[in-house]
Amino acid sequence: MIIERQLYQGELIHLAAIDYEKDPAVEAVWTDSSAYWAAHEYKPPRPLSPSRIRKRYEALEKEAENRNNSFYFTIRTHQDDRLVGFVRLNRVDWGGGSANLWILIGKSDDRDHGYGGDALRLILHYAFAEMTMHRLNAWVSESNQAAIRFLKKAGFVEEVRRRKALLLEGNRWDYVQMGLLRSEWLEQSQVKEIRA
Repeated sequence: MIIERQLYQGELIHLAAIDYEKDPAVEAVWTDSSAYWAAHEYKPPRPLSPSRIRKRYEALEKEAENRNNSFYFTIRTHQDDRLVGFVRLNRVDWGGGSANLWILIGKSDDRDHGYGGDALRLILHYAFAEMTMHRLNAWVSESNQAAIRFLKKAGFVEEVRRRKALLLEGNRWDYVQMGLLRSEWLEQSQVKEIRA
């Protein structure tokens, strides 16, 4: 028996490929926000043009094809197919079964609507069930307490803390690595399915 599951369709959003015509202009507007740059901890903030962002998309896609160790998705609303963010699995170590997770909801107006949670559920299923990863890592600044709470709610635990490793807006912050094992995700997923 074949069980059919929509891999990229959540309740509120769907994961999709980059739209090279529309997405660069949308993301260019986001680069004006300090919250956007907080998700890019090691990159200095600056406004980016749509053409510069398009070149970055092309570089990401080329790297993904050449190395087969990066998977990049846009997060789009079902309602109007609007770009609200990105989710990426990168530095995939096929031998060790691990990858780094990165997720971004671009505009503050789009946060706290469930888009990030929906995208996280989809990407965790993709990583653990489809790619059969053993573990996922997520790095976040201690200044981003909302992201830490978000990841903890999904089952991630703090594993490493690099003290005062980040300089953001003139302040030094710890850089926190959080991790989630496949066994933990499976246990948590079964509990949610039983309760549903």
